[in-house]
Amino acid sequence: MAKNTICLWFDKDALEAAEFYAATFPDSAVHEVHYAPGDYPSGKEGDIITVHFTVLGIPCIGLNGGPAFKHSEAFSFQVATDTQEETDRYWDAIVGNGGEESECGWCKDRWGISWQITPRTLSEAMSAGGDEAKRAFAAMIQMSKIDVAKIDAARRV
Repeated sequence: MAKNTICLWFDKDALEAAEFYAATFPDSAVHEVHYAPGDYPSGKEGDIITVHFTVLGIPCIGLNGGPAFKHSEAFSFQVATDTQEETDRYWDAIVGNGGEESECGWCKDRWGISWQITPRTLSEAMSAGGDEAKRAFAAMIQMSKIDVAKIDAARRV
């Protein structure tokens, strides 16, 4: 077991979410499924209670804790992409599987987990600072899914 693991609270769909992440992202897998040894406040003995999985190499536990808590944008996975095709693939998988678009490279999956699909060219522009960062930022704030070509063009102006 990893020393530090992200625990994500789900109503009842931790395994479904973990399987989706494993099918969508490289270096991702479902490792263990644990079942409740007895009844508990939001479920019964034998229900899936936790799922151990990795997302892009990050160890996670999905906890089927019931409807008491919801995800928010205060937590997100940030995925660095190298090309528009990679950006499109992840964005389209998340949004196309019952998720929703947001702004500036953010989207939310159908379980309410927020994702930042961030092309490296945008991160590089922001790290460069100065006018390059200002131009890239101005281009980004007009986007939902990040358009790599438009960010690259803004960097060069």
